[in-house]
Amino acid sequence: MGTLFISDLHLCPDRPQATRAFFGFLEREARSADALYILGDLFEYWVGDDDLDDAFNAGVCAALARLVAAGVPTYLMLGNRDFVIGEAFARASAVRLLPDPTLLTLYGQSTLLMHGDTLCTLDLEYQAFRREARSPAWIDKLMRQPLAQRKTAIEALRRRSEQEKRAKPAAIMDVAPDEVEAQLRRHNYPRLIHGHTHRPARHVHMVDGHACERWVLADWYQNGSYLACDASGCRAVQLDGG
Repeated sequence: MGTLFISDLHLCPDRPQATRAFFGFLEREARSADALYILGDLFEYWVGDDDLDDAFNAGVCAALARLVAAGVPTYLMLGNRDFVIGEAFARASAVRLLPDPTLLTLYGQSTLLMHGDTLCTLDLEYQAFRREARSPAWIDKLMRQPLAQRKTAIEALRRRSEQEKRAKPAAIMDVAPDEVEAQLRRHNYPRLIHGHTHRPARHVHMVDGHACERWVLADWYQNGSYLACDASGCRAVQLDGG
């Protein structure tokens, strides 16, 4: 099966189909993997590790922990929807948290992993909000609020974000080619795998004479999908029945 990559599942109780597909994937396809990498936005939103007792969140943690107990190392990179996931979640789910970006050698191939939102530099409004929201002061202020109040605040942010996206040109919400090339150059021309944009595809970038492959992972809004990579390369796979 090789090493598997997924992202942008946006799991929440309101999307039971995606949750069923994810649990089925962990019990079937992922059990044969060398490793599983989740590159951000596992959840629709995450308000803090003190919400681990919620039945839905506990179920996701338990499913991940079963996969790790079955011998499949599982790694989680934080996304723009769940970036306050912390060490308590990692312990409960047995996943290992990854920094964004992460560079690794995969079957002899240098491979750069990112969530992908930092590549969308043309969206100046989003990048400004991202810098603010990732600051220790912003996170500390959020986490000082009671859990219920945090959920209300995050829901309001989600609604505002959806409204703003409808008013933005689609092009600025995709990756900026110059930023992609800068990252590829900075990391010595690796293969790049990322999510975030919900525009699954394989691209090849010519950077300083190097042909660099870029794989964009699919979201799980309609059907589940994963990228499988081994010594022969990578291929996108659609889950039956999603």
